[in-house]
Amino acid sequence: MKLSTKIIFSYITAMVFPMIIIVGMIFGMIRYNLNSLKKEYDLDEVNYEMMLNPVSMLSHMNASSVRKLDALIADDPDKYTDENYLNEINDRLKKRLACIVVRIDGKTFYSGLPENSHYNDTFTYTPDSNNESVYVLGDYPYHVMQRNFVLSNGDAGNVQIYTDVQKFIPQVHRTYLYSLILAIIILFAGSASILYSLYRSILRPINKLKNSAESITAGKLNVPVTAESDDEIGELCMAFEAMRLKLKDQIEQNIQYEKDSKELISNISHDLKTPMTSIKGYIEGLMDGVADTPEKRERYLKTIYNKVNDMNSLIEELFLYAKLDSNSVTYSFIKLNVNAYFQDCADEISLDLQSQGVSFGYFNYADESTVVIADPEQLKRVINNIVGNSVKYASPDRPLSINIRISDEPEFIRVEIQDNGKGIARKELPYIFDRLYRTDASRNSSRGGSGLGLSIARKIIEEHGGKIWAESTEGVGTTMIFVLRKYREPEKTAGQEEISV
Repeated sequence: MKLSTKIIFSYITAMVFPMIIIVGMIFGMIRYNLNSLKKEYDLDEVNYEMMLNPVSMLSHMNASSVRKLDALIADDPDKYTDENYLNEINDRLKKRLACIVVRIDGKTFYSGLPENSHYNDTFTYTPDSNNESVYVLGDYPYHVMQRNFVLSNGDAGNVQIYTDVQKFIPQVHRTYLYSLILAIIILFAGSASILYSLYRSILRPINKLKNSAESITAGKLNVPVTAESDDEIGELCMAFEAMRLKLKDQIEQNIQYEKDSKELISNISHDLKTPMTSIKGYIEGLMDGVADTPEKRERYLKTIYNKVNDMNSLIEELFLYAKLDSNSVTYSFIKLNVNAYFQDCADEISLDLQSQGVSFGYFNYADESTVVIADPEQLKRVINNIVGNSVKYASPDRPLSINIRISDEPEFIRVEIQDNGKGIARKELPYIFDRLYRTDASRNSSRGGSGLGLSIARKIIEEHGGKIWAESTEGVGTTMIFVLRKYREPEKTAGQEEISV
């Protein structure tokens, strides 16, 4: 549910739902109190309007007693002269906040009023008051219901039922008070539940975001933020979590990059220091006259030349990797015929390897018409780096042999460069294409190199849209494999005519 919809729904719920409950509870409480009042005060009927005008309820009170009085007037009015009977009626009425008064010929014959009651002599007999309810107001409000009768001897009289309004009305008011208190409790409970719901859906995720942001500010990137809903807050949490993970990865990459850079500087310094020391030694030998024959001087100069070339190659390799790492290398992609291109590479490599006493074999099983899109210079650098590694890490126990095989696959060409060198341990295979990684833990400088050759090869192959990997067995040899996607001529659309120029 969207946050805006949730807020609208919460607002409607906060307004409507508590009101429905309040109305239902109030009506239920009123009905309960009406039934209680009906039972307690002997009402002949009850309705909700009585709660709006509780005084009207008084005329319905003591219904069974009034009916008995009416029946007595019709059947045996002389019974009103029986004090025992009147005492019995008065005792029942007292339980309902009422009492009875009987007057005959205008004089009080019987009074159930308490002594010194403020009701005494406040209501006088009037012949036309029969069957009427009278409300007497003042400091002591009360209700009087009167019935007139005529005795068998012809004397006129009336019977009055007094109801203490001052005691009855507060009970109704208490119903109002309880209803109000109940409404407040329901409103408070409803508001609290809605606030808690909003807290869970909005404030709690925001607090989590705040805590995570504070952790990130403090450099702690391991505090995850989980989305608890699919609304805007949940989307914000997911976006924040993605940002946290990306930031964490970036910082880890930066730390690793800085570590690798320091290691690279250390490695390059080490690899430059060794030839520099050799060059310095040979130059000092020339200056001191150690090389006292033309042959020695020529050998010294040739060694110095080779060392300088090694240093120059090392610097060029480092410069190239820096350009590859910053994606600033400009590639010149062209169509290359696989047979022609790799044959030229094989011819060039074979001359160098033969001069070093390395056995070389070239096998091309690709179709003569196979074409790839590649940068010929960078692709040759990949082959030279792989072959150069094979030469550096040749096995001292047997003559080195290197074979290059080209084969066709449905969508790719497959290039395998195989040697019979020392091989690579299985645990090291996943890391040999990482920059600066060397399987030679002792860093034997006699083999040269910066540890960047295979890393450069992977960068170049990946920029060509290909893939490179290695297979190796210790003591047997290593095979470096890379694949390049074939070039396909675009198919002509229907109706397109070939235009010759």
